[in-house]
Amino acid sequence: MSLDRAVLAFAGVMILLSVVLTAFVSPLFVWFTVFIGLNMLQSAFTGWCPAALVFKRLGVKEGCAFR
Repeated sequence: MSLDRAVLAFAGVMILLSVVLTAFVSPLFVWFTVFIGLNMLQSAFTGWCPAALVFKRLGVKEGCAFR
């Protein structure tokens, strides 16, 4: 799995988790979803993503996400 796909998969899992937590635990978990969305938006403009740094340290290789 490439770094791009790992980050996209992680973001998707976090969004789904936040939706489930919002629905079944507390409506305040919607702020978790907002945080994830803002993080994705800032990384689109700046190219800096904290999750990508973590995945790189875990040994995920960089490469094209759509091969």
